[in-house]
Amino acid sequence: MPADPDPDLAQQQRTHWQHTYGDHPRMYGRAPSSPAEHAAALFAETGARDVVELGAGHGRDALHFARAGFRVTATDISPTGLAQLRHDAETEQLTGRLATAAHDARAPLPLAAGSVDGVFAHMLLCMALSTAEITALVEEVARVLRPGGTFVYTVRHTGDTHYGAGTAHGDDIFEHGGFAVHFFSRDLVGRLARGWDLDEVHPFEEGDLPRRLWRITQRRPR
Repeated sequence: MPADPDPDLAQQQRTHWQHTYGDHPRMYGRAPSSPAEHAAALFAETGARDVVELGAGHGRDALHFARAGFRVTATDISPTGLAQLRHDAETEQLTGRLATAAHDARAPLPLAAGSVDGVFAHMLLCMALSTAEITALVEEVARVLRPGGTFVYTVRHTGDTHYGAGTAHGDDIFEHGGFAVHFFSRDLVGRLARGWDLDEVHPFEEGDLPRRLWRITQRRPR
């Protein structure tokens, strides 16, 4: 079993992200990420109407989903990031299609069972979450998805340059530059897909390092 991470790390990271969004408004820009563009096209192909973004931050991807015509619920641990998202949604007159909810990924999702068609999470699952917490979150995603619903998520993996660098917190979590990351092994991806239909594990790179990630697509069986 993996060693449990530092129990104080979650609060430290919550504070860190809150300050980060406050000090660097819209730090990721306004254009959607490439995984969100992929997910939006995939959700449209499957006839999705209601989608959720977990760890939406200041909302560049949630806004993309709303512009594409989906009804969107965006969650994040940072009230500052969500406030920026709401402001931009109002500016673009998208508030009728977009709702926000402050949410810690360690808690049950504030959604009814079988209430959404698609869930998207760009690097949320590789935040400072233990393997047990990640597993519980994926179970929550399965609970809120309708049969046939799609889950698209991205994670940094153990082939990333920063894996093993910086401060080790146990359970494959390493902190570098103030940001703690849980690096995924291929075995962990497979374990999280048990009971799902695993469609794709797509490798890609992002950023200047570059960060090395997987884009995972799995579906809840009908």
